[in-house]
Amino acid sequence: MTLSHSPSGSATRRPRGVDRQSRAGIAFVAAYVLLLIAFGILPTGYAVYFAFTDAGGTFTGFSNFVTTAQDFRFMDAVGHVAVYLLFWLVSLVVFVVSLALLLHRLASSAVSRSLRFLFYIPGALAGAASVLVWLFMLDPTVSPVSSLLGMLGFDTFGEVIAPGNLALLFTIIAFWTGAGGWIVVIYGALNNIPKDVMEAARIDGASAWQTAWHVQIPMLRKWIVYMVILAFAGGAQLFVEPQLLSLASVGVAGRDYSLNQLTYDFAFQMNNINGAAAVSVELLVVSVSAAALFVARSGFFDAD
Repeated sequence: MTLSHSPSGSATRRPRGVDRQSRAGIAFVAAYVLLLIAFGILPTGYAVYFAFTDAGGTFTGFSNFVTTAQDFRFMDAVGHVAVYLLFWLVSLVVFVVSLALLLHRLASSAVSRSLRFLFYIPGALAGAASVLVWLFMLDPTVSPVSSLLGMLGFDTFGEVIAPGNLALLFTIIAFWTGAGGWIVVIYGALNNIPKDVMEAARIDGASAWQTAWHVQIPMLRKWIVYMVILAFAGGAQLFVEPQLLSLASVGVAGRDYSLNQLTYDFAFQMNNINGAAAVSVELLVVSVSAAALFVARSGFFDAD
């Protein structure tokens, strides 16, 4: 036990276990803060510096932002990412929540456990590995679902990856890779809903659909908002999928489909580090602004 003094001057005893827990908590937080500074704050500050200067380090204001925005590929890349984000976020919210509710409904059966495991397996693959798997799946000449592709009117790989299909293809790849983890998260959130609330809904005669719509989904609101914020930030940085697809298709898919690809092109093909930094700062501002909007509109930090 250790002694501490109250405002009145009397000594109070504080358990040693509390001191150890406090030190352990500070140590964990300190390690995270150091990593955040080293790999988050400092690189961001470095990018902001490049975004507002030229190659010689002279302050140029918004010149780099204007130059990149006037590039003929910029607005096309913005449109591509916007359409992809729309498909990705809508499919994520609708299907992840629906599948989590279904698994929760089947919680007492072995089917639920098996499905949770199967949903999570694709998430174990890195983004690049997932794209490589899908390159085989989307090539009618070697795909195990070539008959299905043929029924859809696709006879060659080039037809499958036509520019008009890319947003949907990237959504399917992203969902296949990332949805499983979110299904597990939402499923866990469903398990935290008080049993007396669910029992009250059952006693009131609510059907499974009514219980899900009026009880469970409203109580999942903050988890859904959290999922949307992270999915938006990740989706806005779309890069691995279009980049690998572009290499595999020998440029058919295009190496400037997304803003991150355009940033890569500015930095390593055009040797314009400052322009690349400007685009990256724009992505940061958009992602932070979207997150702030989601948080403000949803009451994310409000006490339940």
